[in-house]
Amino acid sequence: MGTTAQIGVTGLAVMGRNLARNFARNGYTVAVHNRTVARTRALIEEFGGEGDFVAAETAEEFVAALERPRRLVVMVKAGEPTDAVIAEFAPLLEPGDMIVDGGNAHFADTRRRERELRERGVHFVGTGVSGGEEGALHGPSIMPGGSAESYESLGPMLERISAKADDGAPCVTHVGPDGAGHFVKMVHNGIEYADMQLIGEAYQLLRDVAGYTPARIADVFRRWNTGRLDSYLIEITAEVLSHVDAATGKPFVDVVLDRAEQKGTGRWTVQIALDLGVPVSGIAEAVFARSLSGHADLRSAARGLPGPTPRTLPEAEAAAFADRVEQALYASKIVSYTQGFHQIAAASAEYDWGVDAGAVARIWRGGCIIRAAFLDRITAAYEADPGLVSLLSDRDFADEIGAAQDDWRAVLAAATTQGVPTPGFAAALAYYDGLRTDRSPAALIQGQRDYFGAHTYRRTDGEGTFHTLWGGDRSEVEA
Repeated sequence: MGTTAQIGVTGLAVMGRNLARNFARNGYTVAVHNRTVARTRALIEEFGGEGDFVAAETAEEFVAALERPRRLVVMVKAGEPTDAVIAEFAPLLEPGDMIVDGGNAHFADTRRRERELRERGVHFVGTGVSGGEEGALHGPSIMPGGSAESYESLGPMLERISAKADDGAPCVTHVGPDGAGHFVKMVHNGIEYADMQLIGEAYQLLRDVAGYTPARIADVFRRWNTGRLDSYLIEITAEVLSHVDAATGKPFVDVVLDRAEQKGTGRWTVQIALDLGVPVSGIAEAVFARSLSGHADLRSAARGLPGPTPRTLPEAEAAAFADRVEQALYASKIVSYTQGFHQIAAASAEYDWGVDAGAVARIWRGGCIIRAAFLDRITAAYEADPGLVSLLSDRDFADEIGAAQDDWRAVLAAATTQGVPTPGFAAALAYYDGLRTDRSPAALIQGQRDYFGAHTYRRTDGEGTFHTLWGGDRSEVEA
């Protein structure tokens, strides 16, 4: 077996297989390897005509087939399986070679692996890949981390296989060192959780308050998808809602068990946001809503709890309500992205990554699950002001939320009156109000903390830290 492959992929489940095919379709010779040899042979038999593949049955054959510097893409389950593959291949590599982890790894694991392999002179490139199996084949959004040197070699190949935005720009950028790529992919998934929850709440409101059927709601979403809410998730929502179950003739959405599952990246986003002290309340509520949906015993026990008498709006009012829901959905969506980009900025500062928020928005415009038309505007906002503290500080977005807020509040009032749970909409509005308020109850909380724990406080009218002698004469002393 000659040294002929420009890149190799090990781990040939659906994502790995499709990524290997994508490289081959774009003119690269691709070495392919899988722990189970039958899967390697099946890829060659079924898709070998799509390009140049080199099948390798052993790790040694696989590494020998790769030209220097070797580019080895690992597409296996995150966690211990990834560590096992690294342990198998790293001893066979030489300084300057690179291992590219395209799985949904925890960024802390990526930082550890990058540090350990750097000591051997091997580049470890933790790479977020979004777009599912179709994206992997036809062009995903790609978020590589790792060293700048590794991107010089790997970047042009990733740019060729990536999705392209409407302006032709490749949806890939060097995000930053060590775990930056996987961190940004994690936050992408957190925003995805929030986006899906908000869309679900909009659906529930249109069904329970407006009284619309799933098919009619599908038409509403199709109309929304021609405007500022134009996005992949809105598009597929309309498809799901218009689908009819062949077995029963009922709307598909009515025969699906309402227990949403999750693979963990949303939870990671919230857990790490807590560590960083960053409020991602919209993402958190989306994760909690999925968790709540899965607790069948709790939900069953609560079936008899009292609630408001259901009623639906008359037709004319329903149409106006649907327009208000669109406003609430759009405003809440802006908040979700605001929180996600804040978390990326906080991590970038914490780990000295130097992540370019505008570049992240740019590569999310195509290929990925949260791709949306308004990412063009987010990109433009960060390009106009690279130091933008918050999307809500951008004049255009601030004006849009200001115009939407009355409808947003009206939708939440209707949801509360009708007993429709809208944790995503409510969390987004609370975040917005929490930012814009002049005085928050945090002053009272600091007073409480000082009272029971002498935790001290600062004053609005001067410098320094103080404590009140609550158990004594209540005089104030400097701490």
